[in-house]
Amino acid sequence: MSDYQLIGPVPGSTSAEPRKLSDRARSLPYDLLKEASKRLEIMSLLAAALWIVGTVGDRLALLAISHGNRIWLHGQATDVIAGVSVVASLALFFYIRSGDREPRFLLDLGLVYMVFTAAALGLMIHWFRVPKEWPVSPIISWIGAVVLMSSAIVPNSPMKTLMAGLIAVSMNPVGMLIAKARGTWDFGSLGKVFVMHYPDYLLVGVAVVISRVVTRLGQQVTRAREMGSYRLVARLGKGGMGEVWRARHHMLARDAAIKLIQPDMLSRNSGSNPVLVQRRFEQEARATASLRSPHTVELYDYGVTKDGVFYYVMELLDGIDLETLVKKFGPQSPARVVKILRQVCRSLADAHDHGLIHRDIKPTNIFLCRLGNEYDFVKVLDFGLVKVLDNDDTKMTAEGATTGTPAYMAPEMAVGSTAVDGRTDLYGLGCVAYWLLTGSLVFEEKSSAAMMLAHLQKVPMAPSKKSDLAVPVCLERAIMMCLAKGPAERPAGADVLARMLESCDGVGSWTSEDAERWWGTKLTGDVVHEGDNTKPIQADPDAMTTL
Repeated sequence: MSDYQLIGPVPGSTSAEPRKLSDRARSLPYDLLKEASKRLEIMSLLAAALWIVGTVGDRLALLAISHGNRIWLHGQATDVIAGVSVVASLALFFYIRSGDREPRFLLDLGLVYMVFTAAALGLMIHWFRVPKEWPVSPIISWIGAVVLMSSAIVPNSPMKTLMAGLIAVSMNPVGMLIAKARGTWDFGSLGKVFVMHYPDYLLVGVAVVISRVVTRLGQQVTRAREMGSYRLVARLGKGGMGEVWRARHHMLARDAAIKLIQPDMLSRNSGSNPVLVQRRFEQEARATASLRSPHTVELYDYGVTKDGVFYYVMELLDGIDLETLVKKFGPQSPARVVKILRQVCRSLADAHDHGLIHRDIKPTNIFLCRLGNEYDFVKVLDFGLVKVLDNDDTKMTAEGATTGTPAYMAPEMAVGSTAVDGRTDLYGLGCVAYWLLTGSLVFEEKSSAAMMLAHLQKVPMAPSKKSDLAVPVCLERAIMMCLAKGPAERPAGADVLARMLESCDGVGSWTSEDAERWWGTKLTGDVVHEGDNTKPIQADPDAMTTL
């Protein structure tokens, strides 16, 4: 990818702020820093375990050579050093694990932890009494090994690695000098300190080389992600089709969502002709950009990077998709469902008027947003399966190819029919309405094939028989019309369905005040971090499943 700059958030902020170019150029990409901080977390836990195992091993060794002497039961000063090291290691582990820490700070903290560990090892190695005749010869100590491993597992800048490494390996000479001062080792001249531990200083040089290699690799990744006017901030989702990233415009400081799609994903049903694949991508991007309904996600830009990755730049939404809404908060009231469906109908009516059909209407492709001071504002996402009607030049989908999501797939889609029109989207919307009212799928089948067969043959159970809520007769009638097997039995268009829903009696009331109150009590905060059920994400990365 060649159009993004990936940076991490500044500590204390909820989004990444611009950094000086020189700082960005020298640092690793944010996702690599996050992975490194995760490795530091694991390494600190492993270190705590090794300190415990090492101490227990020393006691067992003393027991083996004591020949009945109970000296192995006596406390040693080294036990205190090991105990403090265990506490420090566990403290670092829980500190990293307990919150969303800024990774650059964690890696700097990792260098401090490395020096602390080296100090503990330096004291322990030279704590016990050594015979005067003990030879002083060059060795590679545990401290040198720790410095070398840290540079590879938890990388940092070469300069920081050099400074922290020199301090760390100097802990061995310091331990020798302390031993000489205590009278536990009279090794002779001070020059022998360097003779014994100069190999560790050589390992620091190797660690710096490793750090430089890793940094350069990170810079190559950063350059590969630069894309014109946008830079990546954080990944919001990942799937088999690609990734969705939060991004920011360099000049406008405007957040956006960028969907990246690998070319081999787009070419599944278009053959291996790259020209055909690109034509299809550009056709669908232009089609989406032509839509003007405020209830359709806005497309800012699109293109293909130098290495063939396709991308969309879309508006970033603050809200929750309908699948997560029901999973987290249960079935919704008829009044709220009607309000949501009418907004979706406006988006679909605009698309159908432009000769476009969505073909993958499902809960994860419908987003309930907070837009300015408006609440429960619906956005329809991912027109990536859109197909232009009555245009032979753009019919690039393979004959008989099945597209969409089985649980929400119209019968004509299930058999791969080319006779698809706007009423296909209304079938999917009927499935969405069923989900919102009941918290259940129209058909509960175990496999995709069985699900598509059910849509072809089975008669759906009325929502009122599955829902604990009272479903108004007129609303149920509209939903069941949408779920008719034949397109001719469904509402004639999205605008017709919207009028049916508008004239529906007995659904109750869901006002703007109700929506604002719900958002104030159920969803708090401007942005919910990745990993929670609600997050500002632009739909399922796998929504564009085929051409």
